Amino acid sequence: MAPRCLIVDDNAAFLQAASSLLAGEGLTVVGCASTIAEALALAGDLDPDVILVDIVLGPESGFELVRRLAAAETRATVILVSTHSEADFAELIAEAPAAGFVPKSELSATAIRELAEAG
Repeated sequence: MAPRCLIVDDNAAFLQAASSLLAGEGLTVVGCASTIAEALALAGDLDPDVILVDIVLGPESGFELVRRLAAAETRATVILVSTHSEADFAELIAEAPAAGFVPKSELSATAIRELAEAG
Protein backbone atom coordinates (compact mmCIF):
# COMPACT_ATOMS: atom_id res chain seq x y z
CA MET A 1 0.00 0.00 0.00
CA ALA A 2 1.34 3.44 -0.94
CA PRO A 3 2.20 5.77 1.93
CA ARG A 4 -0.51 8.37 2.54
CA CYS A 5 0.93 11.88 2.59
CA LEU A 6 -0.23 15.28 3.86
CA ILE A 7 1.68 18.28 2.47
CA VAL A 8 1.85 21.51 4.48
CA ASP A 9 3.14 24.60 2.66
CA ASP A 10 1.96 28.20 2.29
CA ASN A 11 2.82 28.26 -1.44
CA ALA A 12 -0.13 27.04 -3.56
CA ALA A 13 2.06 26.42 -6.61
CA PHE A 14 4.38 24.20 -4.58
CA LEU A 15 1.44 22.29 -3.11
CA GLN A 16 0.17 21.53 -6.60
CA ALA A 17 3.60 20.64 -8.01
CA ALA A 18 4.57 18.46 -5.04
CA SER A 19 1.20 16.69 -5.08
CA SER A 20 1.56 15.88 -8.78
CA LEU A 21 5.19 14.80 -8.43
CA LEU A 22 4.62 12.54 -5.44
CA ALA A 23 1.42 11.02 -6.81
CA GLY A 24 3.24 10.30 -10.06
CA GLU A 25 5.92 8.50 -8.05
CA GLY A 26 3.45 6.29 -6.22
CA LEU A 27 2.56 8.14 -3.02
CA THR A 28 -1.05 8.87 -2.17
CA VAL A 29 -1.47 12.57 -1.39
CA VAL A 30 -4.47 12.68 0.94
CA GLY A 31 -4.47 16.41 1.56
CA CYS A 32 -2.77 19.78 1.54
CA ALA A 33 -2.73 22.53 4.14
CA SER A 34 -1.34 26.05 4.27
CA THR A 35 -1.55 26.90 7.98
CA ILE A 36 -0.86 25.23 11.30
CA ALA A 37 -4.58 25.09 12.11
CA GLU A 38 -5.44 23.45 8.78
CA ALA A 39 -2.56 20.99 9.13
CA LEU A 40 -3.54 19.92 12.64
CA ALA A 41 -7.17 19.44 11.63
CA LEU A 42 -6.27 17.44 8.51
CA ALA A 43 -3.68 15.36 10.35
CA GLY A 44 -6.38 14.34 12.83
CA ASP A 45 -9.06 13.74 10.21
CA LEU A 46 -6.94 12.01 7.54
CA ASP A 47 -4.44 10.07 9.69
CA PRO A 48 -1.65 10.23 7.09
CA ASP A 49 1.47 8.06 7.20
CA VAL A 50 3.74 11.00 6.34
CA ILE A 51 3.42 14.75 6.85
CA LEU A 52 5.69 17.06 4.86
CA VAL A 53 6.08 20.41 6.62
CA ASP A 54 7.64 23.52 5.10
CA ILE A 55 9.97 25.23 7.57
CA VAL A 56 8.45 28.65 6.81
CA LEU A 57 4.66 28.79 6.63
CA GLY A 58 4.19 32.46 5.82
CA PRO A 59 3.90 34.19 9.20
CA GLU A 60 3.88 30.82 11.00
CA SER A 61 6.69 28.39 11.79
CA GLY A 62 6.89 24.86 10.48
CA PHE A 63 8.95 24.03 13.56
CA GLU A 64 6.01 25.04 15.75
CA LEU A 65 3.74 22.74 13.73
CA VAL A 66 6.19 19.85 14.12
CA ARG A 67 6.27 20.38 17.90
CA ARG A 68 2.47 20.47 18.04
CA LEU A 69 2.17 17.30 15.95
CA ALA A 70 4.60 15.56 18.32
CA ALA A 71 2.61 16.77 21.34
CA ALA A 72 -0.55 15.40 19.72
CA GLU A 73 1.25 12.06 19.41
CA THR A 74 0.49 11.73 15.73
CA ARG A 75 1.61 8.37 14.32
CA ALA A 76 2.73 10.03 11.08
CA THR A 77 6.37 10.41 10.14
CA VAL A 78 7.02 14.16 9.96
CA ILE A 79 9.55 15.42 7.42
CA LEU A 80 10.70 19.02 7.12
CA VAL A 81 11.12 20.58 3.66
CA SER A 82 12.39 23.95 2.47
CA THR A 83 13.90 25.93 -0.36
CA HIS A 84 16.51 27.03 2.19
CA SER A 85 19.57 24.86 2.65
CA GLU A 86 19.70 22.49 5.57
CA ALA A 87 22.72 24.40 6.91
CA ASP A 88 20.57 27.55 7.28
CA PHE A 89 18.42 25.81 9.91
CA ALA A 90 20.74 22.98 11.05
CA GLU A 91 20.30 23.51 14.80
CA LEU A 92 16.52 23.88 14.61
CA ILE A 93 16.23 20.84 12.34
CA ALA A 94 18.37 18.77 14.71
CA GLU A 95 16.21 19.80 17.68
CA ALA A 96 12.87 19.27 15.91
CA PRO A 97 10.89 16.10 16.57
CA ALA A 98 10.96 15.23 12.86
CA ALA A 99 12.38 12.25 10.98
CA GLY A 100 14.56 14.49 8.85
CA PHE A 101 14.85 17.16 6.20
CA VAL A 102 14.53 17.13 2.41
CA PRO A 103 15.35 20.18 0.27
CA LYS A 104 12.42 20.98 -2.00
CA SER A 105 14.73 20.66 -5.00
CA GLU A 106 15.38 17.02 -4.02
CA LEU A 107 11.82 16.08 -3.09
CA SER A 108 10.90 12.60 -4.26
CA ALA A 109 8.91 9.59 -3.17
CA THR A 110 12.21 7.76 -2.69
CA ALA A 111 13.55 10.40 -0.27
CA ILE A 112 10.27 10.32 1.68
CA ARG A 113 10.16 6.53 1.84
CA GLU A 114 13.78 6.38 3.04
CA LEU A 115 13.14 8.81 5.90
CA ALA A 116 9.81 7.18 6.78
CA GLU A 117 11.40 3.73 6.95
CA ALA A 118 14.35 5.01 8.99
CA GLY A 119 12.13 6.98 11.36
